[in-house]
Amino acid sequence: MTTFYMVDTDEALEVDIQELIIAGWAGREQAGIDEHIEELKAIGVTPPSSTPLFYRVAADQLTTAATVQVLGGESSGEVEVVLIGAPQGTLVSIGSDHTDREAEAWSVAHSKQVCAKPVSRQVWTLESVIDHWDQLTMASYATFNGEEVLYQQGGVTGLLHPQELLRRFGLDQTQLAPGQAMLCGTLPVIGGVRPSEAFRVVLEDPVTGRKIEHFYNTNTLSVVK
Repeated sequence: MTTFYMVDTDEALEVDIQELIIAGWAGREQAGIDEHIEELKAIGVTPPSSTPLFYRVAADQLTTAATVQVLGGESSGEVEVVLIGAPQGTLVSIGSDHTDREAEAWSVAHSKQVCAKPVSRQVWTLESVIDHWDQLTMASYATFNGEEVLYQQGGVTGLLHPQELLRRFGLDQTQLAPGQAMLCGTLPVIGGVRPSEAFRVVLEDPVTGRKIEHFYNTNTLSVVK
């Protein structure tokens, strides 16, 4: 069970995550998709066969921990809105599709499985933001040599609206089933994809003034050959 907390009430919600999906190449406009494809091509990643693609990842890879362990020094995070199916309805959080970039060069699907997916414990209900979804913004901040810098920033308008994303996933409704979780796509990187010591992700709602964020450190394990 994973415990989440409603931002407004601090109510604890227990969710048994049984299915974890990564929505890749989920941009709303082709130009945004092409930009992400080009920045990943620069590090050797093969372009997708179609867009979006829905990668399956082991459910236990979702974590709310403040530290994740990674193998070697070639992994990095990327900010993503996270939808979580709960008995109370679909929840919204923010997380990171932390990915092994070395593995991504030969298999995107395998690279998604290699790293944990850090997610904030803080959540909103999708219902509370769906009417003004396109006003939400998200950002990530990466730490290099002890200094935190802006790594990604933009509105969710660059990504498919949840209703359209879930429709393309094959759902007739705009709700995930309890136990399903989906990372919903990312933004272009400022300065190129690169590993960092720590990563912070933020989701803001300017209409209500609410904010969700999560910070995590990366603990790099040595590669034994």
